[in-house]
Order: sequence, then structure tokens, then C-alpha cells
Amino acid sequence: MEKKSLLILGTASHVGKSSVVTAICRILSRNYRVAPFKAQNMSLNSWITKDGKEIGIAQAIQAKAAGTEPTADMNPVLLKPKGDCVSQVILLGEPYADKSAGQYYDSIEEMNGVLEGALERLWKEHDIIVMEGAGGAAEINLYERDVVNVGTARLTQAPIILVGDIERGGVFASLYGTVALLPEDVKKNVKGFIINKFRGDPEILKPGLKQLEEITGIPVLGVLPHFKLRIPSEDSVSLGDKEGAKNEKEVEIAVIRLPRISNFTDFEPLEGLVKVHYVDIDEDLGNPDAIMIPGTKNTINDLLDLRASGMDKKIQAFKGKIPIFGICGGYQMLGRTIFDSGVENGVEAEFEGLRLLDIGTKFGEYKKRTIQVTKKVNGYGPILKSIDGEDIKGYEIHMGVTDSNRTVFGDDGAIDEEGLVIGTYLHGLFDNENIRNALVRYLCEKKGLEYRPEEIISENDAYEELANRFEQNIDMEKLYEIAGI
Repeated sequence: MEKKSLLILGTASHVGKSSVVTAICRILSRNYRVAPFKAQNMSLNSWITKDGKEIGIAQAIQAKAAGTEPTADMNPVLLKPKGDCVSQVILLGEPYADKSAGQYYDSIEEMNGVLEGALERLWKEHDIIVMEGAGGAAEINLYERDVVNVGTARLTQAPIILVGDIERGGVFASLYGTVALLPEDVKKNVKGFIINKFRGDPEILKPGLKQLEEITGIPVLGVLPHFKLRIPSEDSVSLGDKEGAKNEKEVEIAVIRLPRISNFTDFEPLEGLVKVHYVDIDEDLGNPDAIMIPGTKNTINDLLDLRASGMDKKIQAFKGKIPIFGICGGYQMLGRTIFDSGVENGVEAEFEGLRLLDIGTKFGEYKKRTIQVTKKVNGYGPILKSIDGEDIKGYEIHMGVTDSNRTVFGDDGAIDEEGLVIGTYLHGLFDNENIRNALVRYLCEKKGLEYRPEEIISENDAYEELANRFEQNIDMEKLYEIAGI
């Protein structure tokens, strides 16, 4: 099985490419050594590998589903938007440079060499690579500069499965139009369609499926029903889905939807236990039971926007009344001051924080701390006292150094005298059952509610659930034939 690969492309963003790759990785891993691959990812939801490299969270999820350790080769290029058409370029897991779109595209030849090396290393250790495109595959203005869709297709000559989302309508036109616009050398490798997120009776679709197959000569492998994914979200497009989700829980946690929000997946483990509500900075904060300030790609600009909108005063008004958590950039905002030598915002200046914690942060150099960690809980205050001394795990992705006189998790973070304002650099905090239960139990008791911890589906079970749903609705024999296995 030399250099086997399968490429999953989409008609648009958010059609379900990542979940399809995750399902296929899980299924194939039962018999083969499988690796996921996405040449270039643009996302503010990232993950830290065991060796301290930063990759898109989707590839980490896919690797776990495949039963293999996530590595930087699985996502060689990660673009983290900072605003004003500038992104931080993460190359093989390391910060490379801040570049505008034009500057980045000027370096595409260099990127191609990086991708080739990553693929060769993955093929040495795995039987098959399941690759993912980005956005819509038929971006005709980008064909000569595209490394992730047409570029990956040309580099690998992999068989292609094209995914379309029927939820928002127009799926037949999207699939047909995408194929029609692909370059001929790529089009010839499109071997199957998958229609995703269907609600209703699949029988109604059959005439359309038949016509699509007749017109294109490409088989429809199946129709995946709409169902709630229980794996972490890939990017901020998913936040729109969350706003429409119904949740009748009596306890509500407000997550401040910062303009440059990152790693909002930190709060997804709480969604099965409480109502998690994302609040824009110019919205009414309401009367939540707890407030979370998430990570951000630009702490200072988001802090300034928070202040300009008046949301800073709304948050400050809850001090001493309800828990207020800040993670990563949110933690930095909670302090007295943030000093920037020009690394974060381009100009040397000091900025006043929310002054909810007695800490100060300095951005002194273009250097990012990326590491997986295990810490012990310093059980100070009413929320954490019940789990004093227990271990928690997480990962750090941040620039800047913060001083703290009262740490909360080992040598990390800070907590106020009342024990209700808590800041930490640890992403993945609420993946820890002890922290999750300590917080939700406290919130329930405050409202006179009995806390019954609901069983959260395990990571492994979530992958199995997705894989089983995929197998039930997709022609797996045809998929194996396409993949050449």
C-alpha cells in the first residue's frame, strides 16, 4: 500500500468536510494506519501537540479518531487571522511571520516544498492519508496560488470525494457547479459525491440524485442526515449554529463573543450541563450565573473594543456576585495593565485592563509558549476548595508573560480574594471533569438546584458515534474502491 490517499473537498465552507474526514479516519483505522492531512488551515481554534507544535484543532481531532498521535505534519500551514487582512502564519507548528494575504501568496512556492516534505514523512509511517480541502474547492481566482484544494489534488493525484451541504439549499447546483469549474486535471479525479446535513425523507431526493449522477457521471455515495456532532468545532462559523440551539437548562453561562475570539471550544464541554450563551460585545449581558472571557488572537484590540462598547463595565458590575473566568487572552484582560513593546499591536504602549485580578501582563518579544501541561489545583475559594490538590490537564498557546501573587493551577493563573474571579492560560480547562463539576455544582447550589452530573460522552464514543452514522448512510464498498483499498 504505497502512498495511498483520499482527498475530501467541499462546495463551500462549513459543509462538513472535517467531520467526513474524521469519520473516514475512524473507520479506516480499524484495519490500516491512517493519518489526516490539511495542507493549509485558517482557524483560531488550535491544538498543541506533545512536542509543543501548534496545529488546527480539526486535524488533532482527526488524528485522535484515527488512533494516532497528532503531529505538525498533519497541518503544515496554519493561518491565524489577526485582523486588517493580516494573519499569523504557523509553519510546521512554529510561528513563522505575520503576513498580509498578498505577502503570503507571494511565498506559495516555499509553502509547496513544506507540504511535500510533510506528506512524505506521513506516508513513511502510515498506510493511507485522508486529506481535507478548505472552503469551496472551485475558487477559480486562486487556482494558481491554492495549496489546499487544487494544489493538494495536483500534488498527490488522490481520488476526490466532493461534499455538499443541503441544509442551506442549492446542493445539486453546488455539486455540479463545483465539478464544472474545476481544472480538467483535477476534475478527472472526482470519484464520488456526499450530501450532508439532510433533514427529512431521503426518498424525496432520489430523482435528483439520479439526475446528478447522469449529468456528471459521478456516483452519489450517500446522504448523511443532520445530527448533533459531539466533537469539538473547527472554527467560528460554528458559533452561528450554537445561537440557534435550544437549551432549557436553568443555569446560564455567558461567554463574551470577542471580535477575534479563539479556542471557543474551551466551553463546549459545559454545553451538556448548562446553557452556554455567546454574547456579542454590543449586546445586553443579561443576568447570567457566570461569565467567561475567552481567548483572542489580539488581546489588546479586543480589550479596546470591549471598553468602547461598554461591555467592560457590564462585566465589572458582576464582580463578587458571580464567577468570572478568563482564559488565555481573557485572563490577560482581567488584570491591572497590559504592556506591549510593539509585539501585539505594533506600537509600544501600556493599556489598562479590567482590574478584576491583581496581575500585570507584558508582551516583550515575538515568542509564543506552546505546551501541554498537567497542574495541581490550588483549592482557594468556594468553587475550587472541593478539588484542592487534584490534577488537571490543559495546553497553553500564548504570547506574553503574566505576574501573579496568588496562582490557581500550580504556577499558573490567578484568583481574587473572594475566589470568584479566576484567570488561567490553560486551554481545555473544562475538559477536566473535576473542574467542570466543581463549577456547575457551585452554580446549581447558588440557585437552590440539585446538581446531578450528566454523563458526558467520551471522546472515543463520540468518534464511534460519528463513524457508525457515516457507515449506515454511505456506500462503504464504493468508498473503499475509490480509495483503492
